[in-house]
Amino acid sequence: MNAQTGIPRQAIFLLIALTFVWGTNWPLFRLATAEVSVWTFRSVALLASGLTLLGVARLQGHRLGIARIYWWRIGAATSLYLVMWNVTSTYAALMIPSGQAAILGFTMPLWSGLLTVLVLRERLETRLVLALLLGAACVGLLMSRSLSAYAQAPLGFFLGLLSGLGWAVGTMILKARKVDVPPIVLTGWQLTVSAVPISLVALWLGDHQWFWPSWKSIAVISYIALVPMCIGNLCWFTIVGMLSTNTAGISSIMVPMVAMVSGALLNGEPLGPVQWLAMLCSGAALALVMLRPRAQA
Repeated sequence: MNAQTGIPRQAIFLLIALTFVWGTNWPLFRLATAEVSVWTFRSVALLASGLTLLGVARLQGHRLGIARIYWWRIGAATSLYLVMWNVTSTYAALMIPSGQAAILGFTMPLWSGLLTVLVLRERLETRLVLALLLGAACVGLLMSRSLSAYAQAPLGFFLGLLSGLGWAVGTMILKARKVDVPPIVLTGWQLTVSAVPISLVALWLGDHQWFWPSWKSIAVISYIALVPMCIGNLCWFTIVGMLSTNTAGISSIMVPMVAMVSGALLNGEPLGPVQWLAMLCSGAALALVMLRPRAQA
């Protein structure tokens, strides 16, 4: 445990890795879907990342079996988080600027805080409330400058919010009771299982004109499968096992900030004073969650 934070040191390192791995991922969606559909891209990436993690887990000596008692919870969480998230967030990133889609997707801690109060009847700590308000201010600032984009693509706006809601509910289901499974095994199975319905839809919607994509598409999809999806999701599920849903959600709030900077550099997306002010709000929210006064350490 870090002396200055209420968060284990390992979780801090994982959050840093998660921020950059997931944050630089968003601008790549357009490249990944240049030649294949969203459904094909996600089905291939999910299956490849899931099987890779399960293979690594087996090499590390882990048992791949999961007790039947856990499967209903894992299935529900996977459907709401990985299935819903991967489809809705990708479509949102194609309809509106990727940085804005990331911001909407990362409304997860706001949904989580709201559900914690309304559904679980839990009382949030003052620090978490302030962090959530700063996170809401961040989202509001960015949305205020993107109303025209949302007006032109309201479905993209809706799908972005839906991805954040699905992520929050899925994470809360997983946190409701401890799943006694190593994070790498749990992550591998969730990625693999989520590939099944997405692959079926990809086959159903496809025109059955099979072709071999360009090496550029293969390289981008391979990178997304092996780095953001393998490493990123493994970091996330490990973090979720260490922290509360609200703390984990707010601590990931810098991911869309990195996504905005990446989108500006790669795709020429807007990055001005309002965006930088939003980053300041998100940084302050993160500081409230991560840092604690010495007296409380």
